[in-house]
Amino acid sequence: MSGSAETVPAPMTAPPGRALPVWLRDPLLAGILAAILAVCIGLVGLKPAPYLVNTVGQLAAFAILAVSLDLVWGYLGILSLGHGLFFAIGGYVCAMHLLAHAFSVTGVAPDFVQFMGWKTLPAYWAGLTSAPYALFLALALAATVAFVFGYASFRSRVNGVYFSIISQALVYVAMLLMFRNDTGLGGNNGMTGFPLLFGLAMGSAAVTTGLALASLLTLAAVLLGTRALVAGRIGRRMLACRDDETRLRTLGYGTTRLKLAIWCLSAMIAALAGILYVPQVGIINPRVLSPDLSIEIAVWVAIGGMGRLGGAVIGAVAINALKFWLSAAMPEAWPFILSGLVLVVVLALPNGLLDLVTLRAKPTWLRARGRR
Repeated sequence: MSGSAETVPAPMTAPPGRALPVWLRDPLLAGILAAILAVCIGLVGLKPAPYLVNTVGQLAAFAILAVSLDLVWGYLGILSLGHGLFFAIGGYVCAMHLLAHAFSVTGVAPDFVQFMGWKTLPAYWAGLTSAPYALFLALALAATVAFVFGYASFRSRVNGVYFSIISQALVYVAMLLMFRNDTGLGGNNGMTGFPLLFGLAMGSAAVTTGLALASLLTLAAVLLGTRALVAGRIGRRMLACRDDETRLRTLGYGTTRLKLAIWCLSAMIAALAGILYVPQVGIINPRVLSPDLSIEIAVWVAIGGMGRLGGAVIGAVAINALKFWLSAAMPEAWPFILSGLVLVVVLALPNGLLDLVTLRAKPTWLRARGRR
């Protein structure tokens, strides 16, 4: 996982005066977008089982989360072990909106409100019956937390393993805070029991399919947007900052502002993933802030292949699909299998699963590695 990320491939040549669309410059991205389109068509036309549709939606949300980390790790060299915090911010705000909306429609207070003996929702829940406001609040809150933490870290030149440790400490502190019942956010039990989404019954076929489609389309939009970003001038500065930040700073470029801007953008993308994830699982509690999740996100990116965006999607989908299956079949074996996968990637596939393509293109790879 500590190996350097693969450089963004050079763009394909285009006729003079005509630039190729961003998705044609990267065959991996084009393949993933085609797969997303095919899955969307299948969800609408074939109408698969609700469980399968829900699983697809969750995998898409996890893929968005992985892309958010790959943006700062693969292209800036910043390994965050606290991205679960931004994911949780989006999830908690989404849960607050769902409960506030249900309370305004049904008049039935959420379970944690009744448990605390309160008569109404806390004052800071005001306005959360509005979905646009809840979306704005989630993204703004994630960006604000990321800005404060990032500004303090980047201005102090905190990098490498020290930044990773501090980010993990931050998410752990947030987890301890959310376990308190007096926060008004459900405490240890979290928030659940979401009956409605935009006036429709939660769990219905229309809502389940709609959430899965929204997650897939959001994933496609995030991939296109981030790929366009890293393919341009900003992306070149990001790679230069990752490879030699001191030299870039010596040349007069403001690396602090660059890192801070991309860090905040990554936090908002992670919050967006949390917004899409919570309605599909129907619950959120402080365990989503466990350091284990933040470490798993890094594992997804490393196994898929960091520094390619599409590799993060492949890693998140492959690992979580395997986890869903093994958690039911062999739950006690999953931690050992995941550890084994990490060891294989670190020792044999430094660029993740994308190295399998290199194996086919260069059959002497294993022999060369053996000689070394």
